[in-house]
Amino acid sequence: MARLGSWIEPFDEGIYVRPADAWIDPSQPKERALVTHGHADHARGGHSEVWATPETLAIMGVRYGEQNGNPVAYGEGFRVGEVDVRFVPAGHVLGSAQIVLEHAGERIVVSGDYKRREDPTCAPFEPVPCDIFITEATFGLPVFRHPDTGSEIDRLLHRLHSDPSRSVLVGAYALGKAQRVITELRRRGHEQPIYYHGAVERLCNLYEELGVSLGEMRHTAGAKKEEMAGHIVMAPPSALNDRWSRRLPDPVTAMASGWMRIRQRARQSNIELPLVISDHADWDELTCTIRELKPREVWITHGREEALKHWCMLHQIKARELNLVGYEDEDD
Repeated sequence: MARLGSWIEPFDEGIYVRPADAWIDPSQPKERALVTHGHADHARGGHSEVWATPETLAIMGVRYGEQNGNPVAYGEGFRVGEVDVRFVPAGHVLGSAQIVLEHAGERIVVSGDYKRREDPTCAPFEPVPCDIFITEATFGLPVFRHPDTGSEIDRLLHRLHSDPSRSVLVGAYALGKAQRVITELRRRGHEQPIYYHGAVERLCNLYEELGVSLGEMRHTAGAKKEEMAGHIVMAPPSALNDRWSRRLPDPVTAMASGWMRIRQRARQSNIELPLVISDHADWDELTCTIRELKPREVWITHGREEALKHWCMLHQIKARELNLVGYEDEDD
């Protein structure tokens, strides 16, 4: 009797689906690639053919140039080789998808990166019961329990309003996190212009083109220091302690990331205002998702694999680590 999921095989550079002759999120150029979302550790350029959501293809176009893409809407079924495939929302960033594979009477769900929290910039995670659930474990330790997003945004606004002579410089990943923080600020009634670093400009513009309203945005280039006092400035994490930040009026340095749960990490990065806002599932979301889906096996692609594997074994769920190369913790 064939082993469960024997038709799908992990390699260092990605997951190979043999009866489809296709790869999922390959780190090297391939003939056929199924891509879960647009972050650089999952979406690479150079593939001969790409299947992804229209939004992910648009993001890849901005980052890597035009793709030979096959756009796939959520829920739309299609066939690659001998495998039936569909994409369902992952709730990670705009266009992010789980890939549902069906073959030989088995269903395998490759989640990519995902979260269960509400996010106004993307479709919510859709649970799909399956035989094998392939999951991330970026925050796969019990210490990682993310607080309410609204309360973290309130902390940001409180700090902004407490000293109008200063700006608040928020470090946020350029794809997904920056746009999410901006839309969350708008939902809390912050209608003032938000300034941005040039590195997030293209993706903010793309989000607007794809229907995600960000409100009034202004480029820091050309803006006078006094103009930015009392305003929020969005920038990639790499810019927080860069010479570029000297143009801002005595900025409060903030960082929006699930890693801000670790106070030592915040101190080492000179973060004055750590904001625990993550685009990945926390420990409770990871374990609750597995309970909900009831898979026969769990395969763990990256992150804190050992702890989640141990939890699965304690709950009589077979689990294995895939140890894929190139999947990064990123700045979340």
